[in-house]
Amino acid sequence: MAKPISLCHWGAFEAEVSKGRLTATSPWKGGGADADMIGALPELVYSDRRVSQPHARESWLRHRDRSDGAARGRDKMIPIDWDLALQLAAEEVQRVRDTSGYRSIFAGSYGWSSAGRFHHARSQVRRFFGTFGGFTDQVGNYSWGAAQIILQHVVGGHEAVSGAATSWDSIAGNTDTLVAFGGLNPKNWRVTSGGAGFHHMPDHIERAHRKGTKFVIVSPVADDIPPQSNAEWIAPRPGTDTALMLGLCREMLRRNRADLDFLDRFCSGGDTLISYLEGKSDGQEKSLEWAAGIADIPVETLMALADRIETGRVMLTASWSLQRAHHGEQTHWALIALAALLGQIGLPGGGFTFGYGSLNAVGQGARKGLVPSLPIPGNPANMAIPVARLADMLENPGKTIAFNGGHVTFPDTKLIYWAGGNPFHHAQDLFRLERLWARPDTIIVHEQFWTATAKRADLVFPATTSLERSDIGGSSRDPHVFFMPKLIDPVGQARNDFDIFSDLADLTGTSSTFTEGRDEDAWLKHLWRGTEEKASRQGLAAPEFETLKEQNIWHVAPPETPEIYLEAFRRNPAEHALETPSGRIELASPRISSFGYDDVPGHPAWMAPAEWLGNAQGHELALLTRQPKKFLHSQLGQTSLAEAPTICVHPCELAKRTLAEGDPVRVSSPRGACLASITVSQMVRPGVAIMETGPWFVGGPADVDSGGNPNALTPDIATSTLAQATAAQTCLVTIEPVAD
Repeated sequence: MAKPISLCHWGAFEAEVSKGRLTATSPWKGGGADADMIGALPELVYSDRRVSQPHARESWLRHRDRSDGAARGRDKMIPIDWDLALQLAAEEVQRVRDTSGYRSIFAGSYGWSSAGRFHHARSQVRRFFGTFGGFTDQVGNYSWGAAQIILQHVVGGHEAVSGAATSWDSIAGNTDTLVAFGGLNPKNWRVTSGGAGFHHMPDHIERAHRKGTKFVIVSPVADDIPPQSNAEWIAPRPGTDTALMLGLCREMLRRNRADLDFLDRFCSGGDTLISYLEGKSDGQEKSLEWAAGIADIPVETLMALADRIETGRVMLTASWSLQRAHHGEQTHWALIALAALLGQIGLPGGGFTFGYGSLNAVGQGARKGLVPSLPIPGNPANMAIPVARLADMLENPGKTIAFNGGHVTFPDTKLIYWAGGNPFHHAQDLFRLERLWARPDTIIVHEQFWTATAKRADLVFPATTSLERSDIGGSSRDPHVFFMPKLIDPVGQARNDFDIFSDLADLTGTSSTFTEGRDEDAWLKHLWRGTEEKASRQGLAAPEFETLKEQNIWHVAPPETPEIYLEAFRRNPAEHALETPSGRIELASPRISSFGYDDVPGHPAWMAPAEWLGNAQGHELALLTRQPKKFLHSQLGQTSLAEAPTICVHPCELAKRTLAEGDPVRVSSPRGACLASITVSQMVRPGVAIMETGPWFVGGPADVDSGGNPNALTPDIATSTLAQATAAQTCLVTIEPVAD
C-alpha cells in the first residue's frame, strides 16, 4: 500500500501511520528535502510542549479585564473546558467591540503557520474578524517588508521579491557572472512558504557553474557560498552593500560602460542619479575608493569586480536579509540602478532578481496562481499598522506616524487575538515588547505549543498541526500542488483554527458570513473549483477534486519558455509599461521626494546605519542574525534537532576577550542581553558575530534572556519612514564571559 504524501514548509514527505499514530516521515522520493527536518515531524507532533487543552491565566480567569497584565508569563495557566473557553473569548471580543470599538481589537498572525492554504492561520484570522465587523490588521511582512514598499515606487510592484524571478534555465548558458549580495546560503533552500516538491537549487547552481557562470559572493560570511559554485568571496562590513553598488555604478560611468541608451528608453530619473554618483548634488563622488573605505575592503578587490561585470552577461541578486536593516530600502534600489546602468534588464540571464539565496525554488520555473487561497473579506474598520510596529502601537496609542506617503494613527489596543505566529520570536527588542505586552486588557492565542507568546496569554486555545487536518498546499514557485490528507486525529483536545472560529462565529452571530454554510471538505472542494478555472485559462486540465485526493499530487506542466524578469517590458515598454508614475524603472522618484522624508532621498543613496562597524566603540561587534541550519524560524525548536544557542566569531576575536571556544558568554546590547556559548570560524569576517534565530525566548531578570534568542538584542527601529519595516540586521553587541 502506498504511503500517504503530505507537505510542510520544509518539503513534501511520505508518512507512516500505525494504529492511528504517526510513526515515521521521510522526504518524498526525488524531492530532495532535508531528511533530518522531515524526519522530526513525529517528534514535533507528539512533543510534550503541545498545548493539550484550553487554558486560562489564573488571575485573568478571576478578574478578567481588570487583572494585572504584568503578571502574564508568571501567573499559573489553568486548564478549562472548551465550552467555557469559547464563551470567555466570545464575551471578550464583543465587550471590547462595544466599549472601545473595532479598532481596539488587534488580530495578529504570521504566514508560516501552515503549508496548507485553507488552514492558513492568518487567512482564518482575517476572515473571522472581517466578518465580525472589523479589527486592526497588519500590512507588510518581516521577510521583505522594506523591499515590498520601495519596489512599488521603482518598478511598480513587489513581484520581484514576492514571486517573479529570472529562471535558472535562463541563467545556465547565458549568465557569465552572477553577483550575489548577501550570499546564496544553501541552508535557506531547505524551506519555502507553502512547501515545495522539488529542492533542486544545488543542482541549478552546479549546472550554471558547469556551463561557465562565474559566481561572486558579497557577504561577511563565507558559508553563504554554495559549494557547487566555486565562488569568489568578497567580505565587506555589514550594512555597506549600498555603498558598494553605488561605487560600481560610478565606475561603470567612469569607464564609459554605462548603457545610457537603456536609461533613456526604459528608465526615468537617470540624470538625478548620475548627478549624485558624480558628487554634483552633495560634493562626494561615489568612487570605488569611497565605497572601499566604507566597506573596509581593498579597492583592488572592487576594481577586479568592476572588471568582471564590465563585460559579458551579468545577473545581480540580493538576499532578503540585506533590506532588513536601517535604510534597507536602499540596497534593492541601488541594485536595480546598477543593473540598469549595465543595460541587461529583461535579457536572458541578465538584469536583477531578489531572493535566490533566501528560500527554496526562487527561479525554479513554475506556473503561478494555481495554489488556492481562502477568500478574505474587507476590513470594515479600515485600519492596519505596519507589521513591525507592534510595540510602537502598544506604547503610543493615538500617536500618528508617517508611512509610505500616508499616515497611520495607532489605536488604543484593548484586546490582542493571535493565531499562527509567535511575536516573541520574530519581533525585535523582546524585553521592551514584554513590558508593553502587559497593557492590553486581554490576550487570546491559538497555539500548538507552549511558546513564549502562549505563556504570556490570558486564554489559550490548542490548535492542530497540518498533520491533523486535510488541506491543499503548495508554492507558486514550485511545479506541484498537493492534497494534504489528514494523517492522524488531533493530539489532545486540539481543534482546527477554522473550527474554533466557526464556534466563535456561532456565539457572536456571524456564522453564516464566516462559514458560508461550508465545512472543511466543502471549502476544499470550493477552493479547488477556483484552481480548475484558473488552470483552464492557462490551457491546462487540472484533475478533479476527488482525483487530486486520490493522486495526492498534481505535477503542473512548466511554462513553455523560461521566465525572464521584465522581458515583456524590455520588448515593448509602451505596451507593457510598469505601474510607476512614469511607466518606467524609476532611478529617481519624484513621488518619494514629495513625501519629504529626511531618511529616504528621492534616489538610491548611501546613509550610514544607526549602528554599524563605522561607529562601533571598543570591542563592539556587528551582530547578524539568520535562520538556523535545521529549523524554520523557531519551528522544530521543540525537537532533538534543537541545539544550544551559540554566537560565532572569527578566531581573532577570542584573544581580545580572553575567551576560548565553547565558553559561556553574555551577549549584550543597549536593549538587553542573552546567553550563548562562543564558537569560532575562519568563514566569519573579523568584527562580525553570527547568531541563529531558532532559540525560544525565555526571558529572565535584569533583561537577560536565558533562552538565547538574539532578538533580545536587536533594535526595534524602522528601516525608514517610508517602509517602517524591521531593521533587525542593524545591531552592535558586546561579548563577555559568564561564570556559569
